[in-house]
Amino acid sequence: MTALTTEHVTMAVMGRLEPTAHRAELIEHIAEAARQIRIQDLKLVHYAGAGHIGGDLSAIDILATLYGAVLNVTPESAEDPERDRFILSKGHVAGALYTTLAAFGFLPVDDLATFLKPMSKLNGHPNRNYVRGVEANTGPLGHGLPIAVGHALSAKLDVSRRRTYVLVGDGELQEGSNWEAMMAASQYELDRLTVIADRNRLQQGATVRETNNLEPLDQKAAAFGFAVVEVNGHDHAELFDVLSSVPFRPGKPTFVIAHTHKGHPISFMSNNAAWHHKVPSADQLDLALDELGADRPAASRGAQR
Repeated sequence: MTALTTEHVTMAVMGRLEPTAHRAELIEHIAEAARQIRIQDLKLVHYAGAGHIGGDLSAIDILATLYGAVLNVTPESAEDPERDRFILSKGHVAGALYTTLAAFGFLPVDDLATFLKPMSKLNGHPNRNYVRGVEANTGPLGHGLPIAVGHALSAKLDVSRRRTYVLVGDGELQEGSNWEAMMAASQYELDRLTVIADRNRLQQGATVRETNNLEPLDQKAAAFGFAVVEVNGHDHAELFDVLSSVPFRPGKPTFVIAHTHKGHPISFMSNNAAWHHKVPSADQLDLALDELGADRPAASRGAQR
């Protein structure tokens, strides 16, 4: 079997809790959503035979927190001009975005079975013309943050309270277009803009340090006029507290350095650059799903061995 089929789509729609939900209950809900998204994303990549599972897994806790509790957007308000915007600048981890959108009701779960198939709307990079909840076509690195600055500037000109969040990879920050956009964000005092850097310290084939070192990233972002906050990018409570509290300084955009691990939390994938776009075998899928506590139908065992 070479493509995800309907029998392998097992994720339930998580949805969002009521605004009156207790904080502890909310954090638990986000954590379970992230676990289910990881389970489905692993299947997605395995059965499609392609994807970027390492970066998917490093970003999923951030995505689950945003869509599960932070963003002022729901499937019903996806076209509302006053909705919050989220842009996935590291567009190669589209699989994680699609599974997250499905988990929170923006995308039918069964549509995940079409991932990377011919004529599918679920391409290897997200397309806003095809998928509800996708705000921008991304893939070429360094484009998403400039688009986000445009959204944030538009909101300011509209005298709107809507917020714009953008997730960038740390390797992606080697693209100069990001820093031009950050200068503009600071110049226009776009304090409703939040840049989240997925700081897993790995990129295709090597570490970020070996390729083009970003340090001191916090000082660089601050020098470009941002209020800088560092968080554990796999701690849902920290992520919720920080991402729901922006802006941190009036008149300054926010730069969140989310310390993550590529391939988290799978033991043989975590912090391993080889898993940038490696596809898990059936045995590796079994191991990964077991580590996540997944219950798998017997019919799916033995495929692609």
